[in-house]
Amino acid sequence: MIIGIDKMAFYTPNYVLDLVTLAKSRGDEPDKYTIGIGQNRQTVVPNFEDVVTMGANAAIKIMTADDREKTDLIIFATESGIDNSKSSALYIQKLLGFSEFVRTIELKQACYAGTYGLMQARDYVATHPGRRVLVVASDIARYGLSTPGEVTQGAGAIAMIVSETPKIVSINTDSVYMSRNVSDFWRPVDRQEALVDGHLSTDIYKEMFLTLWQRYQLKTKQQLNDFAGFAFHLPYTKMGKKALDQIINEATLAHQQKLTHHLQASQKFNREVGNLYTGSVYLSLLSLLSYATDLKSGDKLAIFSYGSGAEAELYSVTLQNGFENHVPAKMTQQLLSKRQLVSMHQYETMFKSQLYDSHININSNAVKDTKLFQFLGWHNGERVYR
Repeated sequence: MIIGIDKMAFYTPNYVLDLVTLAKSRGDEPDKYTIGIGQNRQTVVPNFEDVVTMGANAAIKIMTADDREKTDLIIFATESGIDNSKSSALYIQKLLGFSEFVRTIELKQACYAGTYGLMQARDYVATHPGRRVLVVASDIARYGLSTPGEVTQGAGAIAMIVSETPKIVSINTDSVYMSRNVSDFWRPVDRQEALVDGHLSTDIYKEMFLTLWQRYQLKTKQQLNDFAGFAFHLPYTKMGKKALDQIINEATLAHQQKLTHHLQASQKFNREVGNLYTGSVYLSLLSLLSYATDLKSGDKLAIFSYGSGAEAELYSVTLQNGFENHVPAKMTQQLLSKRQLVSMHQYETMFKSQLYDSHININSNAVKDTKLFQFLGWHNGERVYR
C-alpha cells in the first residue's frame, strides 16, 4: 500500500514586516538579517488570529465533503497551544464541520511534532484502508520585542491530508530518529515568550542532522546522489545550508549544483514568512515542490525535521505521477504577495495586543466581511471563534 500526502495547503495572516525595516529600527545592518540568517520578511499576527484560526484557514482550502466523510482522525501539532487540557483539534473539528465520530488529538514536541503527526497518520491509514487523516501543523514563533530572537519570529499553518494512493508524495518507511534532553529552547507554562540559546540550538541541529544522515546511510545504503533534494526545518533559511554543507561533498560536482539549486528553491516561502515551528519543514517541502521545476515523478526527497529540546527525524518521500498538478504553488504565491506591509509602530502594537488573560471578557479586533475563521475574544473563560 502506497501512503502519503494527498493534498496540502498553507495559510499565514495578512500582515508582514520587512526585516530591513526591523534591522534599521533596532540599529542593525540589514545584511545581518537578509544575508546572515537568510530572511526577508516575517508574518505579524493580529489578536484575532491564533493557531486554531490559522490551522482552520489552511485546512478549509483542501477539505471536500468526501474528505470529511472519510476522515477518522484529526492531528493538530503545535507548541503554541491555546489550552493546557483541550485539544486544538476539537476546534478544527467544529469549525470545519466534521462529524462527531472522529478522533481529535494535539501533539507537542517543539518544532518536531508535525512530523510525528504525519508518521502517526501514515500508520493509521495503513491499518484502516480507505480512511484519511487530517494533519495540521500550526504555530506562532514569538520571542519578544528587541530580543535576540526577534528576527526569527513568524507564524503560519500547514494542513495535509494523508491517504492511500496520494497525489503528491508517498511517505517511505525508512525513518531514523533520535532524542536528547538539551536546554537549547523551551517555554515554561507561565511564559508567553520562549527561552532560547541560539548558538547551542544551531550546534545541536547540525550535529543531529549529521548523526542521522550517517545512521540513515547505514540503514538504507542510500547515498547523497540518490536524492533530488532536501527539505529542512527552517527556523531561518541559513540553517538548512549549515546542515547540508556538512555532507554536500559526498555528491558529484554536478549533483552538488543540483542540491544547492533545490535548497534555494526550498527556502523561498520560508524567507517570506519566518519561523512557523511545527510547520517550517513542510513549508520548505511546499516551497521546493513549487519552485524546483526540474523535479520529476519517482524522485526521492529527504526530509529533516528538528524540534528543540531536542528531537529529530530523517526520512524520505517519493514524488508521485502528476504531483506537480496538485502542488498549491500559485495559491501560496498569491497569498504571500497580497499581504499588507506594516510599520514598526503597527508591528509593535499588534505584538502587544494579544489577548492572553482568560479572566477578562474582551473582544478581539476581528474584522467584518471576511470568509476567514477568526478568534473573536474571551467570554466566561472560553475562546470564541467564528
